[in-house]
Amino acid sequence: MSDRLAVLPQYLLPKQAITVLAGKLAGLEAGGLTTRVIDWFVRRYGVNMDEAANPDTRSYASFNEFFTRPLRAGARPLAAADFISPVDGAISQFGPIVSDQVFQAKGHGYTTTALVGGDRALGAQFDNGSFATLYLSPRDYHRIHMPCDGRLTRMIYVPGALFSVNPTTARGVPGLFARNERVVCVFDSAHGPFVLVLVGATIVGSMATVWHGVVNPPRLAAVREWRYDDREIVLKQGDEMGRFLLGSTVVMLFPRPRLKFNPAWAPEGAIRMGEAMGTVGAA
Repeated sequence: MSDRLAVLPQYLLPKQAITVLAGKLAGLEAGGLTTRVIDWFVRRYGVNMDEAANPDTRSYASFNEFFTRPLRAGARPLAAADFISPVDGAISQFGPIVSDQVFQAKGHGYTTTALVGGDRALGAQFDNGSFATLYLSPRDYHRIHMPCDGRLTRMIYVPGALFSVNPTTARGVPGLFARNERVVCVFDSAHGPFVLVLVGATIVGSMATVWHGVVNPPRLAAVREWRYDDREIVLKQGDEMGRFLLGSTVVMLFPRPRLKFNPAWAPEGAIRMGEAMGTVGAA
């Protein structure tokens, strides 16, 4: 079956209603039932609870609390690199931005401007730069960390669809990551500006940042922006910056000069937060 046919049912499903219901269920505190659901999830997806700060599944009051669990100290050492992976997960795609085109999958791409919600001036800063798209599966650790030191300047909520973001859907839905609901976080760094985009998906109940808290819900009908010119929000490399409630995808855009990516990286390869992602290339 082709990828386009495989994703056809997603066009017909009431994705927002399913996502709202999933969010409510994941927030329930149901005692022993919650523990049984968590234990089933751990077995089903092979979650490594030995890495968790608290490995006792009975101690989590809700599925959301379990899903956003922190790791124990020292579980993710930081590599000595200009940029580190901000998440655990798998590499979807990475590489150069060609003019303003970001590669999604064979035959599919989207523009930098579309990804950041239509702001051409912002998107143009990353033309001919570099990108990385990283997929978080259900089994992964779901907190998001800083790839380098950065000062937050803007956050933009962009409403959109709620397609799944798994590899099959990335191959079958044109412009997927610039089509789904997302939160665009804009930073300044010693290497220039960069954006870190949290992309929503089916049953992703919400996305949150450490400076704002939960960004969605509510799910707004129009783009909304927050500016932080009057606040000094500075995060160090490896600091937590946000989290997903259920799995999703992170997309990062970097300006020229293009990054020299870790030579061990390859599409579909597994990654861990803190490993080397790349270094600043020559101008």
